[in-house]
Amino acid sequence: MWKTRLKSLWLPISIFAIITIPLLVLLPDHELPTADPSSFLPQRIPHVDHTALMKGPYDTPQQVTARCLECHDKSDDQVMRSSHWTWEHEPVLVPGRTERVKGGKKNVINNFCIGVAGNWEGCTGCHAGYGWKDDSFDFSDNRNVDCLVCHEQTGTYVKGKAGLPVDGVDLLASAKSVAFPSRSNCGSCHFGGGGGDAVKHGDLDSSLYFPSDDVDIHMGKHDMVCTDCHRTESHKISGRALSVSMDNTAQVSCIDCHSETLHQDQRINQHTSTVACQTCHIPEVATRSATKTHWDWSQAGDNEREENEGYKKIKGEFKYANNLKPEYLWFSGTAQRHLYGDKINRDGATDLNYPNGDINNPHAKIFPFKVHSAKQIYDKQYQHLLQPKTYGETGYWKTFDWDSAVQQGSDITGLAYSGEFGFTETLMYWPQTHMVQAASRALQCRDCHNETANDKAGRLNWKALGYAGDPIRWGSRKLTADMQGSEK
Repeated sequence: MWKTRLKSLWLPISIFAIITIPLLVLLPDHELPTADPSSFLPQRIPHVDHTALMKGPYDTPQQVTARCLECHDKSDDQVMRSSHWTWEHEPVLVPGRTERVKGGKKNVINNFCIGVAGNWEGCTGCHAGYGWKDDSFDFSDNRNVDCLVCHEQTGTYVKGKAGLPVDGVDLLASAKSVAFPSRSNCGSCHFGGGGGDAVKHGDLDSSLYFPSDDVDIHMGKHDMVCTDCHRTESHKISGRALSVSMDNTAQVSCIDCHSETLHQDQRINQHTSTVACQTCHIPEVATRSATKTHWDWSQAGDNEREENEGYKKIKGEFKYANNLKPEYLWFSGTAQRHLYGDKINRDGATDLNYPNGDINNPHAKIFPFKVHSAKQIYDKQYQHLLQPKTYGETGYWKTFDWDSAVQQGSDITGLAYSGEFGFTETLMYWPQTHMVQAASRALQCRDCHNETANDKAGRLNWKALGYAGDPIRWGSRKLTADMQGSEK
């Protein structure tokens, strides 16, 4: 009986399948059901009110930590395993090197304040701990874990030298206010990186504390906080900064929540395999506060120059930009990292973290970057960058003696110093991934596809990216060897 019924159903089912399956294939993606991106966000639960739990009094910040650990007895170990505490990453293999290399703020050189070594007391004002004033800091001492920097909500908790709270901070009020991290907690360090608001990143500044929709659509219209994307488990925060990281593990991506084929216009969906979401949706950064684009250390120490936004005696000459249009490069998620002791480029600027990726890399996409140039100190004989001691009574910012500053820095880092120094140009690359705009404010077709005789009228320099020209005219044709030769 059941076989007879099955046979009777076979024909209708077959006809339905023949008609329906091709229709499903032909229907444009936007007509198929798609998940709401907000459904992928972590669920926010109410935080326990700690007002009655943190009774005090607290004479030192370490006493606050001790009280926190009475209940959160695993948090200290978790924090001390995180890069926010260690300022370094696990060693990884990187192209061109035979031994594993450690990344992290503690181990790499940059072209802003140059490096941490010897300058601990000044740099560690943003460390998630207390008392890191020299190389004897004990990273195993849980008493110095700073719980408040990520959890207090009064907005009055300020860290100073060696990460200790400045005079006048009300530790009891801060302790009573603790809750899940807010934009203010993250921004207190990350928005002011490089010595001031908006200075370093370009896409991170104080306008993101309480942004309008046209500053950042996620944090403005949707009231998202940093940890909605930079999700955290056991105090390990997801995300990787190209300025300090050697690998791309635990990275944050737009497609954690969004589909790559969400656009109603299929021509746009065709771009997502080679063009990052950020390229179109972050047309400009530093829209409210100017970001630094150039730092010339060689001009420091001039007693005759008047100090202003473009010049400080202790640091040298600066250039800033508002409404900065990014530069566009292929990017696969990692960079070619310049390390202490590496030789500089004698024929031009030395790239400190040039993004990996090119037109032939299937994992690379065209990505927006802020490029920061600098002139920083190097050894003329050994041809490597030097790490000066800038902070403290014997540092350059007090003595204005470069020879002494780099000798002290070299004694600490182990870098050879010949006694002859000069200044050389360096470049750092900062991926732009905040200050995201809604579709109505994103780049339009003609912003990029606007080729003229020199192929550089639009946003993208197609030939620099490896194309023969604007793909609307040339398709996906790549530069031939002859074309590449003619470009030089």
